[in-house]
Amino acid sequence: MAKKIDGVIEAARYKNGQIMVVRAYERRGATYSDRVLLDRKTLLERLKDGQKFVIGSREELHASTFKIGKSVMIVKQDDHELLATRENATRDELEETPFF
Repeated sequence: MAKKIDGVIEAARYKNGQIMVVRAYERRGATYSDRVLLDRKTLLERLKDGQKFVIGSREELHASTFKIGKSVMIVKQDDHELLATRENATRDELEETPFF
């Protein structure tokens, strides 16, 4: 059985090629929260704790229904931890995620 999604990231803010904050929706039981802002440290901690975040966008007028994209993962490169949607990333990169 596939792991449930704990959060959906809809936009990201970068500074010097590194994610500073993401705008996301968090799972709250059978539904999702309003938009929340998660800084890089918090997102990394949640991913390390086994939570699953994906890229996506909320479908208009459909409450907790999302168009889901790729999963977010931690990619280790040298001594750095990167947030990315592909394993061969060389910097923080959430593909198909708009900036805000």
